[in-house]
Amino acid sequence: MPRQFARETLRELRAELARGLRVLRERGPSQIQFWFIALAIGLAAGLAALLFRKGIEALQSWAYGAQDIGHLYGLTREIEWYWICLIPVIGGAVVGQILHHFTPDGRVRAVADVIEGAALKEGRVERRAGLASAAASLITLGSGGSSGREGPVVHLAAVISSWVSDRLHSDGITGRDLLGCAVAAAVSASFNAPIAGALFALEVVLRHFAVHAFAPIVIASVAGTVINRLAFGDVTEFNLPDSSALAFYVELPAFLLLGLLCGVVAALFMRAIFIGEDFANHVQADFRIPRALRPAIAGGMLGVLALAFPHIIGVGYETTSAALTGKLLFWEAVVFALLKAIAVVITMAGRMGGGIFSPSLMIGALTGLAFGTVATAVFPEVSGTSALYALAGMGAVAAAVLGAPISTTLIVFELTGDWQTAIAVMVAVSMSTALGSRLVDRSFFLTQLERRNVHLAAGPQAYLLGVFAVAKLMRAKNTPGCPAEAVLWELVEQGIYVDGQATLETAMPLFERTGAQLLPVVSLSGEDAPPELWGALMQVDALKAYNRALAATAAEEHS
Repeated sequence: MPRQFARETLRELRAELARGLRVLRERGPSQIQFWFIALAIGLAAGLAALLFRKGIEALQSWAYGAQDIGHLYGLTREIEWYWICLIPVIGGAVVGQILHHFTPDGRVRAVADVIEGAALKEGRVERRAGLASAAASLITLGSGGSSGREGPVVHLAAVISSWVSDRLHSDGITGRDLLGCAVAAAVSASFNAPIAGALFALEVVLRHFAVHAFAPIVIASVAGTVINRLAFGDVTEFNLPDSSALAFYVELPAFLLLGLLCGVVAALFMRAIFIGEDFANHVQADFRIPRALRPAIAGGMLGVLALAFPHIIGVGYETTSAALTGKLLFWEAVVFALLKAIAVVITMAGRMGGGIFSPSLMIGALTGLAFGTVATAVFPEVSGTSALYALAGMGAVAAAVLGAPISTTLIVFELTGDWQTAIAVMVAVSMSTALGSRLVDRSFFLTQLERRNVHLAAGPQAYLLGVFAVAKLMRAKNTPGCPAEAVLWELVEQGIYVDGQATLETAMPLFERTGAQLLPVVSLSGEDAPPELWGALMQVDALKAYNRALAATAAEEHS
């Protein structure tokens, strides 16, 4: 009798669970249900971030015999020189094979792809390529690559949210909210920064501060932080000296100048990465280098550089900490910043994987320390410590690179636990972001997308045109409302037509340039093949679809 009761109870629970999942898929989650889903995604993304970090440490320990990749200053005396060169090469070779077989273009997915997924793909990212990118970045960071761990972790979290969104058949709004939850948890778990994690998801990925998304994103962010603190405790990444407070408010003009300098440094750093990537593309094409070998070649270059300067390997938190505590001299800070930038350019140009945020923190801290060393020497009576300038520079460069002054400022505070230097950091961050955003397309990530002809920097009024395919909006020929074929062919002969594979991004300028109220839609098979007439795109249909999308975007952002 008890067994029969237990079986019946279990059967009823399964039926209720199946019914609940069916309701979630058909009607979407209610607010309370969504919060529980956000909590689950936060825990999953936080655990993924933790495992990613532990995986890097395990690989570093196996490859270099060091628990922390930052402690490599004396490693050249403990490991044969050829191993320091070979480890990044081997890592790059493995990365090249992973990306060659599991991604269509051999490119690592990171934060820019998550931003694109939020804007154009209803909160989804590529899952197969995303998992391959996470594996590639883990191997890169564990074997000598010079980049950060936050980019791969953010995309890995997005893969988790995309899977959940597909299981629930979520619409665009729900998919983006779930994506924001995953990103917030990943950032929080990576940096032990719950406030900054939530704001990073809103400011950088979703690019709006909708009230309806705030509560679930905060829940997920807190869940990610809990995962981090269960593993590492309630500790900050960097420990600052006690005397890091602003000495005199008359010192603030110096932080304005530091912010401008950091904006220039950030812009040069970003442009160097893009120039390095273009140069590597040309070299690969000219010498017909297989794309699977590209990361291995970059690894070899990093290995040679690491023989003399092992601090360039990995995330670089020890060097950043040394800058924040004022343990480096002026020329050491300048040389280390330059070499780190070169190492990041090699890593990114070699398509080895990793993120950009941690290198930005390191370069910013070194820039700030160099500036602060000069400032405190010139005006010792009205200045604080050089460590304060390092802290402000760390936030200023990173904010300009990410295009996220709010969340970056908070990440700096939460990484250091120092909330007494708010004025200095905010002044430097505001100036660097204002200048840096004008020297590139708003941020490193948006410039990456712009280089791929994905125009998100200009806002929804620009990128929404690329969402609508002409073929889906056209009126097919020989259907009610479609003009006669003779009229359409006459326009084609005048050169007024649009390719059926195009989007409104191509069609709308044609309407404006020609003054036509309709465009024939044709299939262009080739130069010698005649065009095939599909139908007509009416300007009124295009405008209606575009206006509806703008209204839906505005409604989501203000909900």
